[in-house]
Amino acid sequence: MIHKRIDKKIQQAFIHKLFLWHAQVDRKLPWVGIKDPYRIWISEVILQQTRVEQGLSYYLNFIKHFPDIYALAGADIDMVLSLWQGLGYYSRARNLHETAKQITQQYGGKVPLHYSELIKLKGIGPYSAAAISSFAADEPKAVVDGNVVRVLARIFGITNPYKEKAGRNLFFETAQQLLDKNNPGKYNQAVMDFGALQCVPKNPNCRVCTFHRICHAYQNNQVMQFPSAKARAQLKNRYLNFFWIEYRNKMLIEKRCDKDIWKGLYQFPLIETNAVFSFEELLKSPLAKVLFLSKMSLKGPGWIKKQKLSHQEIHFTIYHLSASGNIYRRLEEKYISVAVSDLALYSLPSTLAFYHNFSLSSKK
Repeated sequence: MIHKRIDKKIQQAFIHKLFLWHAQVDRKLPWVGIKDPYRIWISEVILQQTRVEQGLSYYLNFIKHFPDIYALAGADIDMVLSLWQGLGYYSRARNLHETAKQITQQYGGKVPLHYSELIKLKGIGPYSAAAISSFAADEPKAVVDGNVVRVLARIFGITNPYKEKAGRNLFFETAQQLLDKNNPGKYNQAVMDFGALQCVPKNPNCRVCTFHRICHAYQNNQVMQFPSAKARAQLKNRYLNFFWIEYRNKMLIEKRCDKDIWKGLYQFPLIETNAVFSFEELLKSPLAKVLFLSKMSLKGPGWIKKQKLSHQEIHFTIYHLSASGNIYRRLEEKYISVAVSDLALYSLPSTLAFYHNFSLSSKK
């Protein structure tokens, strides 16, 4: 395992093998090889926690609507969130919007090129700052993402968990030492692609790997033991009971404004509980009385779904109810009334959006 310095010959051999491998890879992506810091920034934020195959269509659609930073800064946040729907981690979209406004006001609409300035901007961490500065301005800053961590851990036998401070520092130090200072952008793209295409998380084809003779993990038959992972914290369970309340092809929604998941997105009226409750048990809650749920017609059993987030497991139950005109008008004072057919115009958490599409298709 590496502790301090990497020999210059090891660095040069690593770069040589990496570049030979990358020369054979034809990964045609719209953000690769460009120098526009705005588009690089957009691509890097979209690709956080997102596979390239999924992120590509979002990137193209995002650039179509916001071709430059002024378009993004001047957009309504609901429009930004709507285009982001389905990607998850919506704080990324909110940070993009806020930072775009900051850049137009403080930097004359020009995305900073240097790591020291980029790292100060909201939503831009060490990885994104290194990626933008190296790709757009060839600043010698090494990127360290999940792909890079996996490559370095396996080849050099780094056993420290990346999620711990000591391990994180070691990976950053190692990545910076290996970096080709003369071609930092080219190197960063190559090592990320190597992790994404060759040194994959599961079942990598190590026998054809250009590094298999020097790879610590392969030589010791420990490929799947790297990188080391710290035990995950237990997920917090949350139980969200949503109510699709309908009257004459109209329904009720509200905007999430609290500092919580899905901030800024829209949802159906909600009752959150501390465990799984039946509909009859929900009727006893104070909010059920405010919603007049007992006076509505329940159209079938609750639709149940689970979704895992980074630190939470969300248990959804969605009830479809029919309200009378009198009750619906009283609820319009508290909630937003929209046509069922127009719900797609509002950015919803992905599970609620799926339920909406499922409901519409089942009526056809």
